[in-house]
Amino acid sequence: MKKEYIIAGNWKMYKTIKESIEFVEGLDEKVSALPGKEAVEILVFPPFTSLYAVTGKSRKIKTGAQNLHFEEKGAFTGEISPLMLAGLVDYVLIGHSERRQIFKETDADINKKIKTALVHGFQPVLCIGETLDEREAGKTLSTIQTQLDQDLEGLSAEEIKSLVIAYEPVWAIGTGRNATPQQAQEAHAFIREILKKKIDSPGGAENIKILYGGSVKPSNSSDLLSQPDVNGALIGGASLKIDEFFDIIQDAYKLADG
Repeated sequence: MKKEYIIAGNWKMYKTIKESIEFVEGLDEKVSALPGKEAVEILVFPPFTSLYAVTGKSRKIKTGAQNLHFEEKGAFTGEISPLMLAGLVDYVLIGHSERRQIFKETDADINKKIKTALVHGFQPVLCIGETLDEREAGKTLSTIQTQLDQDLEGLSAEEIKSLVIAYEPVWAIGTGRNATPQQAQEAHAFIREILKKKIDSPGGAENIKILYGGSVKPSNSSDLLSQPDVNGALIGGASLKIDEFFDIIQDAYKLADG
């Protein structure tokens, strides 16, 4: 059975509008030369200022928002309403470790954001993962379990099936360190088992895409993407450079050929 992949680039707080347009146009030129393949979905999360400019620039590159507020409107200076994203994005990144750690988002906040995203027709990409202290204390799996339990609280099986999960060990993000393919597979398999219990219907959890995020680059992407329960990658630094991002996309295309 052929695997399907999502290769996603999280640009974080990088790229001006001009740089964003140039990147998407340049990547589109490269991707357009590849054979048409529904099994690989390409996705970028630009900064909010670039979303309007890049949306629709490429038929093959989808866009996502890096965050959203769980309220539709109100006195929330600096926040982005789901209403403001309508027609601009397909996906919304929720619970990224930087949002959790730097901006102190709680699992309760993340749960509300997931529900808001679903109400407004966006596909949430839920980020979970352990810190270095938690891994060294042997708490990787218990951390994942707690995050999923709290983040998915109150969601129906059908709603859970519509999510994408991104496992991003915090100690591997932007550090140059990454989980080994075996460590990634162990975490992804555990996540899928949790999802099976929450969905409790045949075939539901098997079709949920679980991405790996954490210092993914061309030198390790093929080994990571070839793991049975790894369905793609959420890429930071390497997604800012067209050639590196494209190399990872090519790896997914090769693996999708089965």
